[in-house]
Amino acid sequence: MKFDERHLVQLAAVVQAGGVTEGAALLGLTQPAVSRTIAMLEKRLGEPLFFRSRRPLQPTPLGRALADHGQAMLTASRKASAIVEGFRQGSTGVVRVGGTPFFMDALISGMVASFQNASPDVRVEQSYGYLRELRAAINADRIDLAICPIDVLDEGSGMRFQEVLPGRNVVACRSTHPLLLKRKLKASELLDYPWIAPPSGSPLLADLRSLILSLGATEIKIRYSGGSLTSAINYMKASDALTILPHSVVFAYRNEKAITALPVKIPHPERALGLLRRVDQGRAPAIDAFAAHVRKSFDDLKHLIKRHEQAVVWSA
Repeated sequence: MKFDERHLVQLAAVVQAGGVTEGAALLGLTQPAVSRTIAMLEKRLGEPLFFRSRRPLQPTPLGRALADHGQAMLTASRKASAIVEGFRQGSTGVVRVGGTPFFMDALISGMVASFQNASPDVRVEQSYGYLRELRAAINADRIDLAICPIDVLDEGSGMRFQEVLPGRNVVACRSTHPLLLKRKLKASELLDYPWIAPPSGSPLLADLRSLILSLGATEIKIRYSGGSLTSAINYMKASDALTILPHSVVFAYRNEKAITALPVKIPHPERALGLLRRVDQGRAPAIDAFAAHVRKSFDDLKHLIKRHEQAVVWSA
């Protein structure tokens, strides 16, 4: 015998609510419509589904067995409705985000956590890469969103870029570095110390080369290279080595008081940190919600970063 799933769902609602009127209200149906469904089922089965003399309504063993199947359908339907509603609100789903390592580790990972505190049912899958790899990953549908620094976005690239923070580099060192004791630090004195080179392929590596040229040199003493942000900071904390970092990354570590920026002006990159997405990306509320959270987080950070920057007296 084949059953209409809707009829089993109505039966389950009556059993759950303890009455036809209450079960109908649970489903947003009228009492006569649900009564007709119960009567039709009993006629087809040739068996009663409820003990008529008991109040609230008590199902017969057959009624209970069929209602259990209807309850499973009702539960699945409610879960499906919750999924749809969560999708529309951006409170459920998966966000695949990629980004440049130093920014992801210093800033974005914390923003992911604060986003999930408000939207715990959104799963975030993070990966690393630089612009070329990130663009390829977006085009291949391996990630939905990239957070990276960009100088120029080619017209007709099929991508859109939303800036969240302008480019600003500093020379970073440990908080007890000898150069911090100088009353007036000369840029040329940076050449007297060893350096940590950013990873190969990093935009910071190109920035380091520009800095070397601005100092009138062709090379510097590279003692350590290719490490993660954590390894670079740990190395810096235990040595007199210098490195080039985005000011926002140094700002992110301000409370640890282990690293700081030297008060010396250096060339700044003609690029900005921002969100990169496909122009023709379909509707994705969870991704939109995450992107909005990242933008707001950086908006909140901008004035704090500016105040932190102005607290340092930059020398000529």
